[in-house]
Parts: sequence; structure tokens; C-alpha cells
Amino acid sequence: MVLKWMFLALIGTSYGMLAAAGVFTVLVAVGLVPRFAGKTHTAKKVFLYEEMVILGTIAGSFASVFPEYNQYGAFWQQHFPNQLQLWNGIGIGLQAVFGLFSGMFIGCLALAIAEMLDSIPILTRRISFRHGIGLAILSMAIGKLCGSLLYFWTELHRVVQ
Repeated sequence: MVLKWMFLALIGTSYGMLAAAGVFTVLVAVGLVPRFAGKTHTAKKVFLYEEMVILGTIAGSFASVFPEYNQYGAFWQQHFPNQLQLWNGIGIGLQAVFGLFSGMFIGCLALAIAEMLDSIPILTRRISFRHGIGLAILSMAIGKLCGSLLYFWTELHRVVQ
């Protein structure tokens, strides 16, 4: 039984690291962090930006994997019932700030990906990949479709407690 749990922990950790590597690969491929540093003229702090992206990803992963530790509103409601409106206002303000920064990040990421898509025709010409581009895109789309169908058919989306 212990061996089974260790194996599951190893598999889960491996999948998490694989997903994180995919996120960071996209960010590195589009050059988002160096672009931010270049636009803000703070190239000396590019390592700080990269560390903040990593810490944000880890914090987001922790919040999504362990949601029971992120229920701060219930704590404040239980211990400070008289100050609930104050904490609701602070929570709304923090959500607004988070939404603003998330929107800015997603917008910049979308623009960077759009600029990267302009380089695909150049890459295909340089590596002489003239025939079969449509087939390659269709194969990726079919793979995505099969993965989604398998995900919902086997009901992997259901949370089992």
C-alpha cells in the first residue's frame, strides 16, 4: 500500500513538473520576461522577474491543488463577525488588483504569441517544410480532440474524495 502511494506521488509530481515545464517553455519561447524588462528599461532586474514568474506559478499551483487552505473568508467570518464588511471590501480590492495584473499579463502573452506566429512561415521556408503543413496542423488538432474526448469519456474531470 505504501509503495502504491509512493508511486502515485511520484507520478503526480512528474506530471506537475511536466505541466510547469510547458508553461515556462511557452514563456521562454515567446520571450515575454525579457520583453517586459526591455520595455520598462529594467534589464538589470530580469532575474527578479523570472523568479517572480516561478513563485507565482508555484503559488497558483498550491492554491489549485490545496483549495481548503485558501478559505480566508471563512476564517475572518468566524473570528471577526463585526468587521466582515471591511474584509469584504479589502477582498474585492485585492481581486480588482489581481484581475488588472492578470489581464495585463494575458494580453501581453497573447500579443507575444501572435508575434511568434509570424515567424512560423519563415521557419518553414528555412527548413524546407513546404508540403504537409496542413496535415501537421490537422494531426495536432485531432490529437487534441482525442485527448479531450478521452478526458471526458473516462470522467477524469470528476473530483473523487
